[in-house]
Amino acid sequence: MWTPEHRRAAERSGLRYPSDLSDAEWALVAPLIPPSKHGGRPRSVNVREVLNAIFYVLWTGCQWKALPKDFPPKSTVYDYLDLWEWDGTLERLFPFIERIFADGGYQGEKTANAVAKTGAWTLEIVKRSDLHRFVVLPKRWIVERTFAWISRNRRLARDFERHARKAAAFVRLAMIRLMLRRLSASPSS
Repeated sequence: MWTPEHRRAAERSGLRYPSDLSDAEWALVAPLIPPSKHGGRPRSVNVREVLNAIFYVLWTGCQWKALPKDFPPKSTVYDYLDLWEWDGTLERLFPFIERIFADGGYQGEKTANAVAKTGAWTLEIVKRSDLHRFVVLPKRWIVERTFAWISRNRRLARDFERHARKAAAFVRLAMIRLMLRRLSASPSS
C-alpha cells in the first residue's frame, strides 16, 4: 500500500532521469569505486555519470548506441561496466549476499557446485507446496518478490546479453539499485 512515506522515498523529481543517482545514493557508492590508476593520464571522465549511464541502460533497456548524448560515450560506459564486473567492484558495491534462495528447477549437483565455488554463499532450494490450493510459503514468496523487483528493469525483461556474466552483472546492478534507494531513504520520524 502506498503511504505518503513510501511516496516520498520513491520520489525522483529533481534528477535529470529517474535512473540517476541522488546525492545520498552517490555518497554511499563513491567510496567503493576504485580511484584512477597511478601513472598515466589522470581520469577525465565523471565516474558518477558513468554509473548513471549504466543505470539508465538497466532501467530503460536501451541499446548502448542509444544512450543520450549527455552521458559519456557508450564505449567508455561499456568499458567501465566490463572493468567493474571483472575487477570485483560490483561485488564490493553489494557484498551482502549470504544465502541464495532458488526455485526447485535449480536443485542438483551442478548448481550446488557453482554456488560452492563462490565460497561465502549457501544455497537453499525453495519448493512449492504440494497442496492444490494457494498457500503463501515465506521463502518462496521471497524468490517471487525478488523476481518482481528485478523485472522492473527493462534490460532484464528479456535476455539481451551475449554472455551470462554480463547478464549476471545486470542482475547485480538491479539489486544494487534497489538497495541504494532503500539505504539512502531518509528514516521516518
